[in-house]
Amino acid sequence: MPRWSWFREAAGRVRRGWRPVVEATLAATVAWVLATRLLGHPQPFFAPAAALIVLGQARGQRTRRAVEVVLGVAAGVLVADVVVQALGPHTSWTVFTVILLTVALAVAVGASGVSVVQAAVSALYLVVVAPPTESLVPFRFVDALVGGGVALVASQLLDARRPLAPLVAEFRQTFEDLAGLLCEVADALDARDETAALAALHRARGMDAAVERLRGGVLAAGEALTLHVRRRRDLGRLRSVDPSIGQIDYAVRNVRVLARAGVTLTRLPSPAPAELGAAVRSLAAAVHAAGEAFAADLDGRDAAADEHAARAEDAALEAVRLAGRLFTSGQTLPVAMIVGQLRATAIDLLRGLAPGDDAAVLGRVDEALGLPAV
Repeated sequence: MPRWSWFREAAGRVRRGWRPVVEATLAATVAWVLATRLLGHPQPFFAPAAALIVLGQARGQRTRRAVEVVLGVAAGVLVADVVVQALGPHTSWTVFTVILLTVALAVAVGASGVSVVQAAVSALYLVVVAPPTESLVPFRFVDALVGGGVALVASQLLDARRPLAPLVAEFRQTFEDLAGLLCEVADALDARDETAALAALHRARGMDAAVERLRGGVLAAGEALTLHVRRRRDLGRLRSVDPSIGQIDYAVRNVRVLARAGVTLTRLPSPAPAELGAAVRSLAAAVHAAGEAFAADLDGRDAAADEHAARAEDAALEAVRLAGRLFTSGQTLPVAMIVGQLRATAIDLLRGLAPGDDAAVLGRVDEALGLPAV
């Protein structure tokens, strides 16, 4: 039984991660075919190798990495050629000198870790496996160029028609997860279920990864739009969303603190106020609407984005109003903490939807909470 379970898990991982498998296989094969059949290179090792190295980088960093791979190969070939001519191939001193000079040169020019490793591996390969000759030196550079170019094309093929689609899906998923988390907290508070509250807190601690995926998605979308000449006009939409990621990060942190206070509240002998669960659910509705607003904005549906943003604001302010009724001196500290985090989350959520409108957002939220205007 454990063996079949392992196979099912492995099949699930392949099913979820089929895209990089297909990209890497096709890119490496196409790079090899182009270098051998089209360019006639006898041993185009660096063509598939460069393709695999570039595709191994995170989406959004592949253009830069492709350039670094090509430059790394060029530097490694240059150093290897000079040293081999001076010391000869296949000697310990040649290997030592080539690695030392290549790494030192890459570090001196401020190359990234990928460039440093690629330059050293390229030089070492030429010294140990295939010593460079006058006729072969340009082949290595061209092979790396072919591999890097093929990798960039392969990475964009699936999203060529809708380069923003992966980011839209990422926004929807992140906000759905955050809204679901808030609903779990509300259910745990209503039922005074400490186990459910702890499970919600555990989920809240994992939401930081979702924010990082959003940041990566923005980088990947920017790269896709830059390479997609006809869709570069959409870079403006992407730039409008980018500053909101920071506010989303703050909102996620606030929800984590809220979930921790929820665990404490479920451990107290007195039940949580009924309005508290309702306030948290209203905030969940605001989060869901905010996710739809971001998705519609990226899709270019401005009217729908405005409608969702308005619903998000109404639900967020309603959550704050419900929480404000509980903000009395007789309430316990966990309740006060949850009220405070509801306010903070609402502020960050609305600031994310309307960057630059900080003072107005703060005024509306505090008015809903019943605090005096500053």
